[in-house]
Amino acid sequence: MPEATGVRPRAAAEAGAAAPESADPVWAPPILHSLAVFTVTRSVEAVLWPDPFADFRPERWGYHYGEAFTKPPLFDAAQPAFRWDHDPWPINVFGHGLLGSEIYLRARTCRFSAPAAVAFAIAGTHLWEYGYEANGVRPSALDLVYTPLAGALLGELRYATWRAARGIRSAPARSLVRALVDPFGEIERGAGVFDC
Repeated sequence: MPEATGVRPRAAAEAGAAAPESADPVWAPPILHSLAVFTVTRSVEAVLWPDPFADFRPERWGYHYGEAFTKPPLFDAAQPAFRWDHDPWPINVFGHGLLGSEIYLRARTCRFSAPAAVAFAIAGTHLWEYGYEANGVRPSALDLVYTPLAGALLGELRYATWRAARGIRSAPARSLVRALVDPFGEIERGAGVFDC
């Protein structure tokens, strides 16, 4: 049953056919996609910033997770704008915006409504801040708010472009536009992993 598994016939995918708007959302692709993106991103953090992200000692993880769940999210109002969590502003503005849009976009391409995709991005952001990253740093109040909101704005723009591309008659041009706005999704669809 293709719809339940998130897999549709290759001919429909190559033709750029869209699923009906009333169809139920498909949950597995956005969940698995988000977990993969989080795992790769967290691994890159450990390479780029070994202190604190490559410190795998259980006592350090215990300390950081304890801090994450017993203290409020970090927000240092004395810092300049978009540095309130002590991260460089490009990481906060661009990195978190792109991360949020990736989570949001995958939900939208898998038939989530816009409000449901925002909720999915909020949940994903909390998993990132309190699950993946909290063993190295305290969750960021800025990231908890900015990531899903910027992600929804950028993600909806990406989604609208991705959907509009189905009207392009040239298959190579259609594929190029879709690959530019959703490169990871196109790889997944092209490999036959997921259809949405």
